[in-house]
Amino acid sequence: MSDNGKVAVVTLGCARNEVDSEEMAARLAAGGWELVDDPATADAVLVNTCGFVEVAKKDSIDAILAAADLKSEKGGPHTVVAVGCLAERYGKELAESLPEADAVLGFDDYPDIGETLRRIVAGEPHVPHAPSDRRQLLPISPVDRPSASSTVPGHGPGPDTDEHAPGWQPPVLRRRLDGSPVAPVKLASGCDRRCSFCAIPSFRGSFVSRPPLDIVTEIAWLVDQGVREVVLVSENSTSYGKDLGDLRLLEALLPRIAADTTIERVRVAYLQPAEVRPDLLRAIATVPAVAPYYDLSFQHASPTVLRRMRRFGGRAEFLDLVERIRQLDPAAGIRSNVIVGFPGETPEEFADLLAFLEEAQLDAVGVFGYSDEDGTEAATLPGKLDDDLIRERVEQVSALVDEVMAQRAEDRIGERVRVLVEAIEADDDGERVAVGRAGHQGPDDAATTVQIGDAPVAVGDFIDAIVIDAVGVDLLADLVETGV
Repeated sequence: MSDNGKVAVVTLGCARNEVDSEEMAARLAAGGWELVDDPATADAVLVNTCGFVEVAKKDSIDAILAAADLKSEKGGPHTVVAVGCLAERYGKELAESLPEADAVLGFDDYPDIGETLRRIVAGEPHVPHAPSDRRQLLPISPVDRPSASSTVPGHGPGPDTDEHAPGWQPPVLRRRLDGSPVAPVKLASGCDRRCSFCAIPSFRGSFVSRPPLDIVTEIAWLVDQGVREVVLVSENSTSYGKDLGDLRLLEALLPRIAADTTIERVRVAYLQPAEVRPDLLRAIATVPAVAPYYDLSFQHASPTVLRRMRRFGGRAEFLDLVERIRQLDPAAGIRSNVIVGFPGETPEEFADLLAFLEEAQLDAVGVFGYSDEDGTEAATLPGKLDDDLIRERVEQVSALVDEVMAQRAEDRIGERVRVLVEAIEADDDGERVAVGRAGHQGPDDAATTVQIGDAPVAVGDFIDAIVIDAVGVDLLADLVETGV
């Protein structure tokens, strides 16, 4: 196998992008590229961009520019390539506006990414794609999609030489880029919903599930790589299986993962409230390996705002869902996101959102001020709110949820939690502490810090602890016992 040189992969955005980066890493390694962590030591840098909201787009462009700046340094990269959602969404337009990137690649370039990168590094020109609505690449009927030949990141066959995962059937199309004991696993790609504020379906495509065997095999492989927790991700996990003929497939997959692998914790992300089924709630609550964690994308609580968003439900329905979860799983963590200042949002509709957030007492809430997204229905809606008013409402909602989340954390004082250790650090007094997350704490939501002293605790261990204090959303705890 030829050695094409060194390549670094820089990842922006969500956990789904992390999976895509590790897929590309596997393909690059199979194509003779040496993967390195430091872009400054690479011959080529792939920047896996995010294209969802303006802040993410800016961060992606800044990352491309930062990688391009390394070209002038001795031993730095010669080539910078943009991939990912921003590249797929804007293609030729991005290439023309950002000459610092030597090439802009779309999803259709992923299967042959190793050879494509070799040609780009060799100076061969690459014509960026003209973006199109990727939903048109797949049949309208979900059950007809598994047989389609369209490229979907994270799906389909891998390279002929899958040396990093010998013996696994089906082969695992993945190469880990870090040593974290937590790894995302892609359930599906794309989305069939038509939320008026969201452009993701247009560049990610229609909803396509991965076969259960692929997911179980990948999780078993990740366990062999030292992973102790997996996070099941997609654009809409509650739709998993609809194109495989079984809309309740997620309820069956969770116990299968627990039975067929030795993974110790499974976390389910990105649930659509309008599609949540009682059996799914019970599966999350009762399968021992599944974290007591419910990631529900409410977005708002006013029924009229939700209809303008092309979504369903409302304050009453959402409160009922929260209550059902807590009846099944009293210690559960519930997180969500909300959009403030959607076009036409009246004071009464805004008050409905505030009332819901106060009543629901969620453990984690992301608050976003509305902004127009290219090509979405919401961008054409009347009744746009003044930017200053949106900022004012964001601040009001943020202050409320900060108070609620802090109270939820304080209410857990005295609670026994099982923490996955993700780092060993020293506190202000120089004492050893383990930093990680309890089952109810999702990635980037909060952390639990455990005093461990001289106990033989390492990154990747699960430890039992008693919560003794809360600092904002974060917990402080005393060690009870260790276990691997």
